[in-house]
Amino acid sequence: MYNKVFLIGRLVRDPEMRLSPSGIAITRFTIAIDKPSKKENQEQSADFIRIVAFRRLAEICNDYLKKGRLVSIEGKLQISSYEKDGEQKTSAEIIADNMQILDRHTSNEKNSNETQTSN
Repeated sequence: MYNKVFLIGRLVRDPEMRLSPSGIAITRFTIAIDKPSKKENQEQSADFIRIVAFRRLAEICNDYLKKGRLVSIEGKLQISSYEKDGEQKTSAEIIADNMQILDRHTSNEKNSNETQTSN
């Protein structure tokens, strides 16, 4: 079996990093991926995909990614089930293995145009 996802999208908001109880960095962020509109007058819509990065990749994402940045994410799809208010819910997110910033940085940002790493 094979579980590999490649996505390109823009960050919806700045990433949020926290440390696990064992000290592992975990960064979460969401990217928006535009859907092509079928009709000329139709409003453009997007899919919003949650991304989770761990360890060094989490630190790099937290340091270099900001709202609006165009990124490429390579990772694995993870589906989780949980119960909330007596109702069964399903959640999907991408566990990032690699990240690459695709747009140019501005002069007041860190030099991150070619940042790429893996877990």
